[in-house]
Amino acid sequence: MSNLHIIDHPLLRHKLGYLRDKTTNSNEFRALVTEVSKILAYEVMKNWKDFDHPEIETPLAKMKVDRIVSVPVVVSIMRAGNGMLDGVLSMIPFASAGFIGIYRDKFVNTTVEYYFKMPSDIKGRTAILCDPLIATGDTISAAIERLKSYEVKKIQIMSILVSQQALERLQKAHPDVEIYAVNIEKEMNNDGYLVPGLGDAGDRLFQTK
Repeated sequence: MSNLHIIDHPLLRHKLGYLRDKTTNSNEFRALVTEVSKILAYEVMKNWKDFDHPEIETPLAKMKVDRIVSVPVVVSIMRAGNGMLDGVLSMIPFASAGFIGIYRDKFVNTTVEYYFKMPSDIKGRTAILCDPLIATGDTISAAIERLKSYEVKKIQIMSILVSQQALERLQKAHPDVEIYAVNIEKEMNNDGYLVPGLGDAGDRLFQTK
């Protein structure tokens, strides 16, 4: 898959091991998600093309410098995506943020959106869509469709673990969307959790279980 980027880095493998460990407490888990998100943000922005070149003065001379323009919108799929925001925004402090509240209702077998808030100027901008765990792909696909309805320029997904099933679904439905992740999980259990996974990211981030 040309649009898939698995970021294989010793620091990420080390941190993922602690994220998977059920004895890692909520405070440590939040810190690790933030640290992983910073590294992923670096990778997502690595091939950014839109720059302006204003002239500035250093203490010794005048020169032209690179300044990023057409800044991205960092979009959290609530609530687990919120755990990635601080890390991403610390790396891209000039970015704005958006929020999508959406979940898969297993009783009606469809996704339900309960919250949507984006910057008013999102049209034509790149959206970096944050969700630490992508299992069935239902919610991420619905979020992509919603963002495309606002005519964003480009969508990049930032995740920690993504299932093989979700990757195949995204490749078929949204081959134009880039995916950045730490690892691919081959299995899911009957409740839709990734295996071995790391449990429910939202519960572990916010101590809600």
